Amino acid sequence: MEELLKQAKKIAEEAEVFSVSLRETDAAFEANRLKQVVTREASGKALRLVKGGRIGFSATNKVNGVKELVEMALEMAPFGAEAKFEFPSLERYSRVEVYDSQVEKVTEEQMVELGQSLIDKVRAHTPEIVCQGGVSKNTVSVEILNSRGGKATYEKSVFSLAVEGVLIRGTDMLFVGDSESSCHPISEHKTVSGTAIEQLERAKELAPSVEGKLPVIFTPLGVASTLLMPIAMAVNGKTVLQGASPLGHRKGEQVFDKRLSIWDDPMLEYRPGSRFCDDEGMPSQRTPLIAKGVVANFLYDLQTAALAGTKSTGSASRSLASLPSPSLSAIVIDEGNTSFEDMVADIKDGLVVEELMGASMGNVLGGDFSGNVLLGYRVKDGKLVGRVKDTMVTGNIYEALKEVIAIGNKARWVGGVVLTPHICCPRLAVSTKK
Repeated sequence: MEELLKQAKKIAEEAEVFSVSLRETDAAFEANRLKQVVTREASGKALRLVKGGRIGFSATNKVNGVKELVEMALEMAPFGAEAKFEFPSLERYSRVEVYDSQVEKVTEEQMVELGQSLIDKVRAHTPEIVCQGGVSKNTVSVEILNSRGGKATYEKSVFSLAVEGVLIRGTDMLFVGDSESSCHPISEHKTVSGTAIEQLERAKELAPSVEGKLPVIFTPLGVASTLLMPIAMAVNGKTVLQGASPLGHRKGEQVFDKRLSIWDDPMLEYRPGSRFCDDEGMPSQRTPLIAKGVVANFLYDLQTAALAGTKSTGSASRSLASLPSPSLSAIVIDEGNTSFEDMVADIKDGLVVEELMGASMGNVLGGDFSGNVLLGYRVKDGKLVGRVKDTMVTGNIYEALKEVIAIGNKARWVGGVVLTPHICCPRLAVSTKK
């Protein structure tokens, strides 16, 4: 790292070295049984420099090759974007715990036992179901050095558990599943298996078809998979700079329901999306994106912030082979004051949606979503009466979240990176295949 930076500084105005090493073990299950256990290790370095005011970039996974890396970045510089930023000097960081050494101590045998017992638990409820899933653990080490004295080093551990099940009865196919992730080891599957079994219970009966403009409750899984993507794209500073964000010119305006607040919070300890600095060495911060329905902030890395005439929000993310760009880390939607049971009880006729298939198709940036209900339930006279089939939900998140019926009082993590409650939208278009 130091030698690479030293050589780059000789020929460039500014330089930065980004180094990553990863060790990952996956226990994969298919058709109700273990398929394979695989361990992978990877490491590499990336060099970003500024030469003649332009950005040069190169990356390698070779152990040596300092000269080659510098030469490649230098060759790319004349074709790179104009650098509008300066690398940060040595920063003071707040402590954010994201590494637990116990993750590395979990054996392959323990991972296999956990995954198999998860599948066995789901199948004990419904023997005909066919499950796949996995248990994984990984540790990653990140180091950043730059020519202005900036330096950051941290380790992160992630442990994940997931199951997906399909139940086929004649021409009917039912899909259920859930996942959980943490920077701590996960020693039991109660949360994941409990969700899958709850889905199977709710889907036992097939409900009559329903259509029209109806209230729809999105579960945390439904919120994460359907409602968040358009907002995530719209608050990205790069999208705002390109003039493509529907929220770009609406900062400070009331766009959503006053009860809706969304944060990007990488300062939460032991969450897979957390970190004390971003991938440029800028200190992380808790950034309000939507504050009581008002568009509060956009997410920036160094380059997009400079182009926008503002400061980085510490939101730069990158892979080894790519330049940094702004992105979300750990998303938090504030809880409301209504229980899921009360939401259901207040609906005469409507739906509960766990997941839409194809919701990300169409004009996602504009907020449109339209998809078949992969897993959802009919609400009739304040009660869940069974699973719906051949049903489509269509809407626009800016209209759907402009005035919601209720926000749940109990949030849960989805995939380890989104903390969200249930959200009940008042009127979405529901149609049925005749």
